[in-house]
Amino acid sequence: MPINITMPALSPTMEEGNLAKWLVKEGDQVAPGDVIAEIETDKATMEVEAVDEGTVAKIVVPEGTEGVKVNALIAVLAGEGEDAADAAKAAGNGKDKAEAAPEPKSDAKAEAKAEKSDAAPSKPAADAGGAKEAEAKAAIPDDVKAGPAPSRNGERVFASPLARRIAQNEGLDLAAIKGSGPHGRIVKADVEEAAGGGAEKPAEAKAAPTPAAAPAAKPMSDDAVLKLFEDGSYELVPHDNMRKTIARRLVEAKSTIPHFYLTIDCDIDALLALRKQLNDAAPKVKTDKGDEPAYKLSVNDMVIKAMALALKAVPEANVSWTDANMVKHNHADVGVAVSIPGGLITPIVRHAEQKTLSTISNEMKDMAARARTRKLKPEEYQGGTTAVSNLGMFGIKDFSAVINPPHATILAVGAGEKRAVVKDGAVAVATIMSATLSTDHRAVDGALGAELLAAFKGFVENPMSMLV
Repeated sequence: MPINITMPALSPTMEEGNLAKWLVKEGDQVAPGDVIAEIETDKATMEVEAVDEGTVAKIVVPEGTEGVKVNALIAVLAGEGEDAADAAKAAGNGKDKAEAAPEPKSDAKAEAKAEKSDAAPSKPAADAGGAKEAEAKAAIPDDVKAGPAPSRNGERVFASPLARRIAQNEGLDLAAIKGSGPHGRIVKADVEEAAGGGAEKPAEAKAAPTPAAAPAAKPMSDDAVLKLFEDGSYELVPHDNMRKTIARRLVEAKSTIPHFYLTIDCDIDALLALRKQLNDAAPKVKTDKGDEPAYKLSVNDMVIKAMALALKAVPEANVSWTDANMVKHNHADVGVAVSIPGGLITPIVRHAEQKTLSTISNEMKDMAARARTRKLKPEEYQGGTTAVSNLGMFGIKDFSAVINPPHATILAVGAGEKRAVVKDGAVAVATIMSATLSTDHRAVDGALGAELLAAFKGFVENPMSMLV
């Protein structure tokens, strides 16, 4: 019996992927564990291994195909003792049958239904108007129903609340409208007919018509955008899976998470001095390029460590929000934003509060390099309890980052720059780094966020405490 190979779900959020490359061809023998294809997800390129043993009978989806849905058939294996040609033929027949259009149903029932509809007597117009009136009345809020009753020649004019509301909006005089409802009651249809030219509006209403409600704002369509650039001086670049995922998650984050921002300035002169001292003391190791230091710490490595220790010192902020529970994490798993072609990814330093600065540094160099070639495994960039985004290397002084669910916080780090500060009552020059904490206000209140930032500042300004 043929064995179907389907597009695997390589991450919990994956909906489709690109079949980048086949590493086998039709007729090849494969065994469980053999790598048969490379799949591009929104974040990485993953290898797919065979689960069953057999012969590749048919490759259904050619390499280079984009947007292949999860669980879609991509290839067929012929089992032991089974002819590959028969397996391929059976797969083709099954595919054709599945995609075949359903046979059109007989129109006999539809015709009979139409005849029955034509033969059925229609309800009186007054009943229909009354039914519509009842529905309209039920839909009117209490505050709309209120209002003075209009009069005609001293007699009260009967009108439905909805009719009165429409007449008011249209500037119509109900006394000039003839009602078609029960007992001459003015209903919605009467007012709408009058608004179309049947009744004359009062002069006062003509002079100051009620403004119409502004339509809800909608994003511009692709055609509307392109019409703004009719000279054709542009190039259309289709969104890849990564950019689509980033866009979807950012809209979700800003729409559903109440962001709250806190900024603090940190004096990093002591941190820079300790960094230089530790790098100078790094032992040499033999590599393909010769003797090189075992590690080379960056400011970002020390920021990661300081953030992890701050979460350990303020565990109430090391949380995630769900509708039913507050998830309190036992470790600080710090995601670090890494820019890659076409977007960004956040590899995660697990248990960062327990790791040495040299370990964090080497892990980040390895993961950043593999991130840029899309070789990270899903478990290396999914989850985490917080994140750090550092744009200091680009000269950015400060900024606010968007929280990456399920995190409740993200720290945006700016450049260290020389500023005039007051120390011991005198003006001095210090290297100051601004850090902005974005928090999910459902999980981390302002005071708690301030406590977390104060703890972070303490570790940054007293960096020796990170070595204990």
